Amino acid sequence: MANIAALVSGFGWHVQDLKRAADGLGVGFQALPFPNISAGLGVGNAQIQAEGVDLTQLDGVLVRMMPPGSLEQVVFRMDALHALEARGIPILNPPRAIEAAVDKYLTLERVAARGLAIPRTWVGEHASDALDAFELLGRDVVVKPLFGSEGRGLVRVSDYELARRTFRTLEQLGAVLYVQEFVPHPGFDLRAFVIAGKVIGAIRRQAQGDWRTNVAVGATASAITLDAETERMAVNAACAVGARAAGVDLLPDPRTDRLLVVEVNAVPGWKSLSSATGIDVATLLVRELLDGQA
Repeated sequence: MANIAALVSGFGWHVQDLKRAADGLGVGFQALPFPNISAGLGVGNAQIQAEGVDLTQLDGVLVRMMPPGSLEQVVFRMDALHALEARGIPILNPPRAIEAAVDKYLTLERVAARGLAIPRTWVGEHASDALDAFELLGRDVVVKPLFGSEGRGLVRVSDYELARRTFRTLEQLGAVLYVQEFVPHPGFDLRAFVIAGKVIGAIRRQAQGDWRTNVAVGATASAITLDAETERMAVNAACAVGARAAGVDLLPDPRTDRLLVVEVNAVPGWKSLSSATGIDVATLLVRELLDGQA
């Protein structure tokens, strides 16, 4: 019997769904808190383990979440994933994909390099430069944390004085300033779920009383069927960061009548997608982890 583990930050719905899927496939499954990972070097058999489980002896490791932590903590977690991958342990998603997708700037840089449309974006460290970008981007921008998901930490700014104060505060905190033009979208976006180079399903996320379209902040989801061109766009975006499984967020831009790639999530949730479409995403993920055949 194959044995896999999920590196997690909690034991909520997604972890339980993975366990259900693994049980249904006859696969041993353990959920291990990512912050509990440790490694030994030069002390007998070099192990990478969490809660007494030797990850080097598993048939696969699924990264369900990257919990918040200091720079050193996050770097060590990624180092451990790279070490596991070097030992031949299948990891979903691969460490390089997680590193790229968790960083909004690096994600869009790689997506844009593929020729895909993205919102105009400026990234830097100085408030004065950010104010120049604020003007260049039309005095209506979204300020985002470089790392983060589910629409948390996003601030829309369209007032010069508020922009000045926001950028100055972020500069004093030592944050990277990520400033993106606000796209006057029609109140919804699209989330395509890509596994193994195919779109397995997609949803339309309709904002509810908020400009943000994330389900985590109140948007509603409904199943949709993407056309072939949009599917290719989503798959191309996932490939840009090297993700075998990804949630790709696409935003309609009424100004140009085209879709923009806003984000590629390499540790995507699928509760809304499964609820709206009936697709058993967890089973597809476990299969992809074990044999690369989703």
